[in-house]
Amino acid sequence: MGRFQYSLLEQAARVPGKPRHKTREVRIGTVVIGGNNPIAVQSMTTTDTHDVEATVQQIHALEAAGCELVRVTVPKPEDAHALTRIRERIGIPLICDIHFDYKMALAALDHPIDKIRINPGNIGGPERFRQVVRKAKSRGIPMRIGVNAGSLERELCEKYGFPCPPAMVESALRYIEIAEEEGYYDIVVSLKSSDVLVAVEAYRLYAQLADYPTHIGITEAGKPPYAVTKSAAGLAPLLLDGIGDTIRVSLLGDPVPEIAAAFDILQATQRRVRRPELIACPTCGRLAIDLEKIVAELEKRLAGKRLPIKISVLGCVVNGPGEAREADIGIAAGNGKGMIFRNGEIIRRVEEAEIVDALMEEIARWEQDNQHRLPPQRDAEGLGRRRLPLISS
Repeated sequence: MGRFQYSLLEQAARVPGKPRHKTREVRIGTVVIGGNNPIAVQSMTTTDTHDVEATVQQIHALEAAGCELVRVTVPKPEDAHALTRIRERIGIPLICDIHFDYKMALAALDHPIDKIRINPGNIGGPERFRQVVRKAKSRGIPMRIGVNAGSLERELCEKYGFPCPPAMVESALRYIEIAEEEGYYDIVVSLKSSDVLVAVEAYRLYAQLADYPTHIGITEAGKPPYAVTKSAAGLAPLLLDGIGDTIRVSLLGDPVPEIAAAFDILQATQRRVRRPELIACPTCGRLAIDLEKIVAELEKRLAGKRLPIKISVLGCVVNGPGEAREADIGIAAGNGKGMIFRNGEIIRRVEEAEIVDALMEEIARWEQDNQHRLPPQRDAEGLGRRRLPLISS
């Protein structure tokens, strides 16, 4: 019958995708992560935290970009003293980042913060960590146990030879056990490295052993655009494996672009879809319409729409008809004319000048036809042919 085992193809799943790793829910202010909740996008300020005006201004810019959780560093007492004033002026949960001095963690917990991040590699040992846990528990504040390959405990580096995935996961598990001994379970875990392979394997290993929600990211990714590519290379495999409950794309410089990058990665992996999926062919020699102009106009007119719809715009007769049939709404065009498809069927033919208007009309009809099926929940699953998970806010 030939050298290939075709029966494997018949047994394979028709619709790809893995379910999300089942994790506990943890509330961070008004945002709940873990479980089936939307994967939250977060960032971190670059200002001196004690400079309240500059910090609040940057947080407002992040909020406007769609940021849902924000972290500030608290290395000095004057930074801790500013936390209440900052929290009063922002609309998203405030997370405090602590390194080296456990007393700064204790000081931060005296303020109305929403989460605290502790690095087990430099907090000063288990007993100091216990003090922070006890106070966080008494205040009802969750904690991220943030393991970083660059600051792993010396003992674990000696045990494993270097900061490898097993060493990082053991660090996290040790401190989870300490927290659980104190009756504390409001825990989020991160296992970050600037090495993509190390980070990915660390999170995969952790997911086999524990069910606390994860904050995923590639630390010190560098300067855009390479840093965005590097982050996507590390985050996409995790998201496709169903791992990750909150995400940060770490970029050098202004943190605002981190938000769009994070949402793009979530959109591409279909873990959180907030806008229509627009597919367009590359501008090769077969192109027979002004595709760039059409796509630019479509993007402009679709801005702000929260529809889990897949729209295909193809400009040649080679792959165009097939790709257009696979979308909810699509067009295959060439030589000044186009065929519009809906759910795989040709529904009309239009002139090139009419393509954008015609597509918008069909999108409006799709929205109207499916309106009664669009759930009101913020974490609603989408209704597109690929069942894209829609997040409406």
